[in-house]
Amino acid sequence: MTFQVKFHQLRAFVEVAKQGSIRGASRVLSLSQPALTKSIKELEEGISAQLFVRRSKGVTLTECGESFYQHASLILEELRNAQDDIRQRQGQQAGQINIGMGASIARMLMPAVITRFHQQHPQVKVRIMEGQLVSMINELRQGELDFTINTYYQGPYDHEFTFEKLFEKPFAIFCREGHPATGAKSINELLKYSWTMPTPRGSYYKQLEEMFSHREQIPHIGVVCETFSSSISLIAQSDFLSILPQELGCDPLLAHRLVMIPVKEPLPKATYYLIQRRDSRQTPLTASLITQFRRHARQVISQSN
Repeated sequence: MTFQVKFHQLRAFVEVAKQGSIRGASRVLSLSQPALTKSIKELEEGISAQLFVRRSKGVTLTECGESFYQHASLILEELRNAQDDIRQRQGQQAGQINIGMGASIARMLMPAVITRFHQQHPQVKVRIMEGQLVSMINELRQGELDFTINTYYQGPYDHEFTFEKLFEKPFAIFCREGHPATGAKSINELLKYSWTMPTPRGSYYKQLEEMFSHREQIPHIGVVCETFSSSISLIAQSDFLSILPQELGCDPLLAHRLVMIPVKEPLPKATYYLIQRRDSRQTPLTASLITQFRRHARQVISQSN
């Protein structure tokens, strides 16, 4: 007889995997540790596979466990989405939406859209994850993110996700106020300085790598920052240079700390996409939020032209 996986077993397994321990999952789910242990044991026996390796300070997933987690977490997220979808189609303005934003989008596009959406739907819980696309791939795959707005560089994810172009944004070279390179007119004049960049795994920075690879001389990137905020802080308080979104030069909170260096060489523009799983079906309110992001993106384009 084929083993039928039960909902409480899936929920127990996914939470233990997330927390890395039975104790942590017990607190989150408000279930006793013996009950969770029993659910995991029944699940492992039912599918004839060991899912966790028990260690002194918790548990880690086995190879089979990693594979099963990909499916199990997606199933739970799809169930949550299905319930939200039904409630919303019945007129309830509630549920949860999980979105990912590039750091630049989080500063420029997100505040106005989310403020308006929250005013319209105060009962909807919105979770925002900030970062580059590469840091969000697993969450998108597992349904833990409904969509993201981010840069993308053609690569291995084309078949998994849909990419809807929203707009392009110019980038520029920045330094601190009073930096000796302030009057420079060419990248060649800046090669003697140290540079910092956000992680090269980011899509836009792959475009920069391509651009620099065709030059005889390239900037020395001595420090790689995983976040925009780290790059900005380092530039504002040292002699490091970096390439960041041009709009930062007009940001009222940063304009007095960052100075744009208008070099003659054109820098590639960053293209931002609305990115979703190909097989995803959005709830009515998630679709409404996406529409508001599209509309606001068009306004941004028209204002910049």
